[in-house]
Amino acid sequence: MVKENKDKKLLLRVENLKQYFPLKKTSIRAEQLYVRANDDVSIDIYEGETLGLVGESGCGKSTLGRSLLQLYKQTDGRTIFYGKTIDEMAPKYVLDILKKLPSLKREYLESAKKETELRAIYEKAQEGDDQYRALEKLRAAEKTAKDNLLDMAQLIGGFMLAEDLQAVSEILVNEYEASINAHKLRVKIAKETVKLEGLKSSLKEKGQSEAAIKKETSALEAKIAEQSKELNGVDKNIELIKSKIESMLDQYRSHPDFDKYHKLRDGGINLTKLTELEMRSMRKDLQLIFQDPYSSLNPRLTVGQIVSEGLYAHDIFDKRDKNAQEYILETLEKCGLAKYFVHRYPHQFSGGQRQRIGIARSVALQPKFIVCDEAVSALDVSIQSQIINLLLDLKEQENLTYMFISHDLSVIKYISDRVGVMYLGNIVELAPTADLYAHPMHPYTEALLGSIPTTDVDDNKKVYVLEGDIPSPIKPPSGCKFHTRCRYATDICKKVVPIFEEVTTDHFVACHHKLTY
Repeated sequence: MVKENKDKKLLLRVENLKQYFPLKKTSIRAEQLYVRANDDVSIDIYEGETLGLVGESGCGKSTLGRSLLQLYKQTDGRTIFYGKTIDEMAPKYVLDILKKLPSLKREYLESAKKETELRAIYEKAQEGDDQYRALEKLRAAEKTAKDNLLDMAQLIGGFMLAEDLQAVSEILVNEYEASINAHKLRVKIAKETVKLEGLKSSLKEKGQSEAAIKKETSALEAKIAEQSKELNGVDKNIELIKSKIESMLDQYRSHPDFDKYHKLRDGGINLTKLTELEMRSMRKDLQLIFQDPYSSLNPRLTVGQIVSEGLYAHDIFDKRDKNAQEYILETLEKCGLAKYFVHRYPHQFSGGQRQRIGIARSVALQPKFIVCDEAVSALDVSIQSQIINLLLDLKEQENLTYMFISHDLSVIKYISDRVGVMYLGNIVELAPTADLYAHPMHPYTEALLGSIPTTDVDDNKKVYVLEGDIPSPIKPPSGCKFHTRCRYATDICKKVVPIFEEVTTDHFVACHHKLTY
């Protein structure tokens, strides 16, 4: 849905994300109902930007943030992370797909055929209810065909053109199994290296001589050297297999559809398919700053212990490493906290200071993406600006990417590069901040912006009051979910879900009656 932006580096691509929570059934025969917290959300997030997310309470903002981090397992859809490559991580799901390539291609061809048939039915349908129903079926078929294509093409690219996918499958599985072995060796070497640095640091602190340190660490260094030698051999084998794969791929490069498929091979990691253990290793890169600075900190741990937990869990430092303490103190100072706070407990701090501790805990891991979930809403207004400026400074220093969730339109305007507007589980509008605030194109955005308190006196300014409550996310309205409260709604709004599409450059809207200026 979102076009490729060559000026920015893509960090996360979210496609058709759904997050449904089942309700308890009243009886065995009762219909299973779900709270549709997020319903078909698609969005691109670029490296180094702050994406603001705004909407009324209960619209699904916080759920979306947690779903991106896979703290809630997605009901449906894809979340692709580009902060690491498949080769770096070697997740298990890739191997499962590569082993099933022939059957997966058959499924794709069948879904593409079904899509073509439904498109013909839609084009012949009479205007009105029949056409609306045909359109809904066509969109579902398009999504199935696209999902089947992307699951394969993201991994094999131009090999989609191969008639004998069994032979392709065998060599790609061989290469990937070697990649898994290489990944395991890299993880082992990294862990042993952290242990080695910790041991050296501990021995130096005890005043041991260089000779004594060398003797104590020789066994560990020999182990690392042996593992490195083994890794070098595996890497050479992978290079030979890759060379063979490229030779096999050459026969398809002249095909007119080669680029169409091969550009889909992007090396991103589908977070929704990772195992629990694999996702745990990704936590270092994907962090969360909580709304409540009081309940989000363990009262039994000191500030130093709170910040260091992640560092030790992800083997960034060994507990014996003296450098860990220095790094923690530097992080606290970077977040506006005095170094002597390191031995104090959370109850000894104000709300603003506690939130700084939560921020320090997140940025200490040097993540690539942070969800700021109402990170300033629980703070006094005088403190909010300090925390927001701290987040902006850290973003600049550490090249961080934020999703900043808030119901405060003024805060969102100040901190965000782009803004997404959510309504009842869907993003209804997405645009650069200045563009969205100056020229809202969705009626819901127009109403939200009109509700911002102001001291300006403008007799000609029209204020449209948004009447009624948000409908139930259990059984939302058909068609456009906003039609029950929209002053522009017509018959099509009640029956057809609007497409989220680009109207002007980088300005996306899901509405049948887009506002114009």
